[in-house]
Amino acid sequence: MGAGMAQLEGYYFSAALSCTFLVSCLLFSAFSRALREPYMDEIFHLPQAQRYCEGHFSLSQWDPMITTLPGLYLLSVGVVKPASWIFGWSEHVVCSIGMLRFVNLLFSVGNFYLLYLLLRKVQPRHKAASCIQRILSTLTLAIFPTLYFFNFLYYTEAGSMFFTLFAYLMCLYGNHKTSALLGFCGFMFRQTNIIWAIFCAGNVIAQKLTEAWKTELQKKKEERPTPIKGPFSEFRKILQFLLAYSMSFKNLSMLLLLTWPYILLTFLFCAFVAVNGGIVIGDRSSHEACLHFPQLFYFFSFTLFFSFPHLLSLNKIRAFLCLVWKRRIQFFVITLVSLFLVWKFTYAHKYLLADNRHYTFYVWKRVFQKYEIVKYLLVPVYIFAGWSIADSLKSKSIFWNLMFFICLFTVTVPQKLLEFRYFILPYVIYRLNIPLPPTSRLVCELGCYAIVNFLTFYIFLNKTFQWPNSQDIQRFMW
Repeated sequence: MGAGMAQLEGYYFSAALSCTFLVSCLLFSAFSRALREPYMDEIFHLPQAQRYCEGHFSLSQWDPMITTLPGLYLLSVGVVKPASWIFGWSEHVVCSIGMLRFVNLLFSVGNFYLLYLLLRKVQPRHKAASCIQRILSTLTLAIFPTLYFFNFLYYTEAGSMFFTLFAYLMCLYGNHKTSALLGFCGFMFRQTNIIWAIFCAGNVIAQKLTEAWKTELQKKKEERPTPIKGPFSEFRKILQFLLAYSMSFKNLSMLLLLTWPYILLTFLFCAFVAVNGGIVIGDRSSHEACLHFPQLFYFFSFTLFFSFPHLLSLNKIRAFLCLVWKRRIQFFVITLVSLFLVWKFTYAHKYLLADNRHYTFYVWKRVFQKYEIVKYLLVPVYIFAGWSIADSLKSKSIFWNLMFFICLFTVTVPQKLLEFRYFILPYVIYRLNIPLPPTSRLVCELGCYAIVNFLTFYIFLNKTFQWPNSQDIQRFMW
């Protein structure tokens, strides 16, 4: 019976992957016909990749407007160059816009497989129904609108996702040296991916802490049947446990032996920052770090929107309101702090205000900029979204949650520019780690993603416009 189910799941997976790739190829063809020239950030990425393809690797050939490391260009050359040797294609063909964009479509296939493997590793496999749920979850995440759209343009999203997911998978299997190496590859695509390499180390630490915490709880239960009660008693106990755990040389040496590849990678990153004078290469004027705390609130809203079948229901709202009433003092303080952070730390990047090709321009203009009070009125929504996300992760240990939210904070808050692309990786990692939702909710989520994708592709390909001072065709995109 088990072998039969595994074989059936293999058939389902193959069918889902084949159908997704077929649809992607058709969309890629439509994109290629509509976009003969580089678009948006491709005007920097594509010429740089073509220079690498022609063998011009010197720093004098580097475009100073590019702010990420050359991982995408190096890997693209490693993929397309062998094609010229095997098939005898000319350099003009293998270094063409279409061929370079196709590299991201290959990454999307790898991402589909990695998502499936991660779901098999992360989620328990004790139910027959979980086979369908895993396939549906894989398919849903593979066509996640913000990620799926950039599979068809020469951006760093698909490759960045591939190496980060691969590093996470190797970490879960205990291959930490391989995981750190893949984390370095992810860093070469986007510098902020170093945070997710650190998250892999945090995952290891959280696992060991959870094991020790369970042992500690068992001892306490045997020694003292009546626990101390109070609003912060659990928090105090965890702090005491962490302090005692960190004072043990045996514990620290064990964690060091497990995580040294990630520590080495972190030291390399610190050396890069010291030599480079910052995390950004090239044009730094538009990518200055700041404490943009509302970015965390925007991520919560983004996640609530795209995971609404799992995070939004009458029961959830009722449970939240009951909790607010029960702990009204704590929630009152949280609300005041959130209002203060929105008031003092809301920033509007010049690109957000000026570039009307991005959906974020219209979100900001028609929601946040229209009425000043809106950003404060949305605070209860942010708090509900944050609570709902944390509640959906309650199957994970307190230490895993701590590591995840620290990494989420670190990767979102320093960004001044509100751009949905920056939320892709934390969203996918979050979504992989919630319990497998019921099939009905997954079908609803998949259907909504398909509709959003249809609309965004239709608008991008057909609803073009021009700026008054330019003859170039402009398109709406994420």
